[in-house]
Amino acid sequence: MTLTTLDAPVGAPTRPLRLGDRVLGAPVVLAPMAGITNAAFRRLCRELGGGAGLYVSEMVTSRALVERTPESLRLTEHHPDEPVKSVQLYATDPGTAARAVEVLLELDRAEHVDLNFGCPVPKVTRRGGGAALPWKADLFRAVVRAVVRAAEPAGVPVTVKMRKGIDEDHLTYLDAGRAAVDEGAAWVALHGRTAAQLYAPHADWDAIARLRDALPAEVPVLGNGDVFSAEDAVTMVERTGCDGVVVGRGCLGRPWLFADIAAALAGSDARTRPDLRTVVAAFRRHAELLAENMADEARACRDIRKHVSWYLKGYPVGHELRVRLALVDSLADIDAVTAEMPLDAAYPGEAAEGQRGRAGSPRPVSLPDGWLRSRDLDPATAAQVAAAEASVSGG
Repeated sequence: MTLTTLDAPVGAPTRPLRLGDRVLGAPVVLAPMAGITNAAFRRLCRELGGGAGLYVSEMVTSRALVERTPESLRLTEHHPDEPVKSVQLYATDPGTAARAVEVLLELDRAEHVDLNFGCPVPKVTRRGGGAALPWKADLFRAVVRAVVRAAEPAGVPVTVKMRKGIDEDHLTYLDAGRAAVDEGAAWVALHGRTAAQLYAPHADWDAIARLRDALPAEVPVLGNGDVFSAEDAVTMVERTGCDGVVVGRGCLGRPWLFADIAAALAGSDARTRPDLRTVVAAFRRHAELLAENMADEARACRDIRKHVSWYLKGYPVGHELRVRLALVDSLADIDAVTAEMPLDAAYPGEAAEGQRGRAGSPRPVSLPDGWLRSRDLDPATAAQVAAAEASVSGG
């Protein structure tokens, strides 16, 4: 069996998804994921996804970009064949965020900037960033405004990705969506969970529908959360009226998912049903691209190890071979281990589908002291937040 790829979706979505002066080939976006959506993985998803959609980088902090740290520069590297240089930016200070955009433009590393207001990780929220920040309505507006104005002279569109709020008692998504549009965001993407919910229970797609209804029709709203198949994407669009879907955990070990979603949203029933040989070839290609991107084969093979269980989910590969594949140090090691697998094994159906990646249980959100007392930013908290970017790792 060969892998199904599409040069372009069959037909066309009901409503083309625009990003500035571009029209995306399909209304599907790769969600930024730390340690996952590097240049190699983005390239793989484009290759096996037919090139349709938008593929966003890992999150990079504004402060790190202003300081031009080696890690921030690495995270914002793009392969020459990337059709859109798309960068996700973390920011808590408007001035620093604007300067970060100026650096990206100077280095020619961004043709699209996505603002992260959805990260629920404690090291981010306890400093007032990510999913915590929209609670401070004036600060949220200021950050979006600063980035839009910095990007506007170069014609670079700015988008916003966010969650419903901090928890069910502190929801922000409707106010934040309206504010983002007022300040010039090209689109708004909503992950249908609060920060407290992490990745469980099932995403609240009704919230995506409410946001779609609350914003002007000409501004796209994208839905995120629990899109693990092409059918999930179609159901989300039908139920919410959203203009596109954002895919995160669903593509782990399945970089061809973008081709499936593009086909489904265009009304085609073409789907990828890979046998094990095809899956192993995708895994091997992933490792090759990592080695090329990192210029270090051993490091690339260490990085690919975390993908083993995602690629092999549902396939008849024994524990010993899985463990050996998760300990490889070279491409030759990969070839040796996978040669012992039952490569003619057919696509196993539902066993290969469904949820993958982290989920976690709901928990209280770590926040700066007194964060929830007011939606306004008092001077003491403002000083605390302004310094936050310096201590957030990941670029």
